[in-house]
Amino acid sequence: MFGALARRLFGSANDRYVKSLGPIVSAVNELEPELEKMSDDDLRARTERFKQQLVDGLELDDILIDAFATVREAAKRTLGQRHFDVQLMGGVVLHRGMIAEMKTGEGKTLVATLPVYLNALTGNGVHVVTVNDYLARRDAEWMGQIYRFLGLTVGCIVHELDDAQRKEAYLCDVTYGTNNELGFDYLRDNMKFRLEDMVHRPFHYAIVDEVDSILIDEARTPLIISGPTEDNSELYMRVDRLIPALEDGDYEKDEKQRTVVLTESGVEKIEAMLRRVGLMATGSLYDIHNVGLVHHVNQALRAHKLFARDTDYIVRDDKVVIIDEFTGRMMEGRRYSEGLHQALEAKESVTVQNENQTLASITFQNYFRLYPKLAGMTGTAMTESQEFSDIYKLEVIEIPTNEPCIRDDTDDEVYRTTREKYDAIVEHVLECQKREQPMLVGTVSIEKSEALSAVFKKHKIPHNVLNARYHEQEAYIIAQAGRPGTVTIATNMAGRGTDIQLGGNVEMRFKTELAPITDAAERDAPAACVR
Repeated sequence: MFGALARRLFGSANDRYVKSLGPIVSAVNELEPELEKMSDDDLRARTERFKQQLVDGLELDDILIDAFATVREAAKRTLGQRHFDVQLMGGVVLHRGMIAEMKTGEGKTLVATLPVYLNALTGNGVHVVTVNDYLARRDAEWMGQIYRFLGLTVGCIVHELDDAQRKEAYLCDVTYGTNNELGFDYLRDNMKFRLEDMVHRPFHYAIVDEVDSILIDEARTPLIISGPTEDNSELYMRVDRLIPALEDGDYEKDEKQRTVVLTESGVEKIEAMLRRVGLMATGSLYDIHNVGLVHHVNQALRAHKLFARDTDYIVRDDKVVIIDEFTGRMMEGRRYSEGLHQALEAKESVTVQNENQTLASITFQNYFRLYPKLAGMTGTAMTESQEFSDIYKLEVIEIPTNEPCIRDDTDDEVYRTTREKYDAIVEHVLECQKREQPMLVGTVSIEKSEALSAVFKKHKIPHNVLNARYHEQEAYIIAQAGRPGTVTIATNMAGRGTDIQLGGNVEMRFKTELAPITDAAERDAPAACVR
């Protein structure tokens, strides 16, 4: 009771912290008229002046107000975007090594430019971590306009780069990259024999986008570099043929723990089949000389009974490609360990690759704790604030929205059957289409998204499907998802840092629809008018 009264009188701790940022925001705003009068060259020259001030003994906090005002003015001149006051607050929070929780659409990508520029002035490099290659490329090019205008260098780490290109990108003042690429580069560096072959330089400061996904959901996910062992592909295929003969009573499955084990009847049945096909000559399955067979049987059982095609993985180009359970994205180049991936390949009748042995491994949790200064931003962090504090010593600050939120968050609706639920979705979508409202329908898996797509096709509802199967079209589908009456079905891979603009992305639409025009001047004219 007294706590609630105190909060009403003095505000929560978060409210008080946000209020304390007011004087900094006011100071930045006071500099705006002065900087607006400067020429581009004069504005750019401030970067060298800041660097010299740091060499002369000033701290980053001493030049924060001047640096933030400089970035805001540069953003106005390069992107035509001006940082709002709440975005300046978010920038201070990130600079102080905290997590800024900002609602979707509040411009976190632009917010990051403020602390990134300030911390890059030290010359030690700043890493901005995103969840996929598309966002890393997009942000490096988009926000890179601000940094390059101010005289800083920008690099981008994506999958196809060689070591020389990676080293060059890490030596830039600002480096964009995915959590996977940065982590694997660190592992590869630890396997090299010469310092000059390493691509990373000493860690300084990182800002993690979608920080709850990377540092909490995927915190314990190990990044593993492996090497090949002996070829057992034939054995995987022969054992795989036996598993379909097992019945429900031959194994016990725990969906929650993701485990499956043979019952006594299952063991007897498998032993009989192994003897019949000549894989087990003597003794029982659990005798010491048959321990290799136990491993193959268990992995084949897991592949068949725990892992579902189009939910946990997809088959593409004669390969089994893992789907990330958190983002719904394809994880090219990553494989399950301990023979499970080979068991899945045998199950799906694709080429079975050699088994691998672990050469180097690290979890995201341990990797990001290597940074002396770490910050993050997301739309949902308050619910995990205790974990951020305990594991990473990161405090979460909720930044208010620039305008009052007008979204209506209604209660959940529960249906008895899937059919009733789908009928209700169809009815609601048709109503919204009459009003020309854009619709985003979220699903938990590829399987569900395609089942719903089939229902929409049956009712002749035009729509786009966004999941791991249509990864390449992601940018275009999201860019046009906000057009009037557009219906988009998506797994939770959608939107990871990519804005859905109401009305659609005009530039992207011009670029796509005018692509067939061969005359460059004629093709570029409409897009230039939009800008």
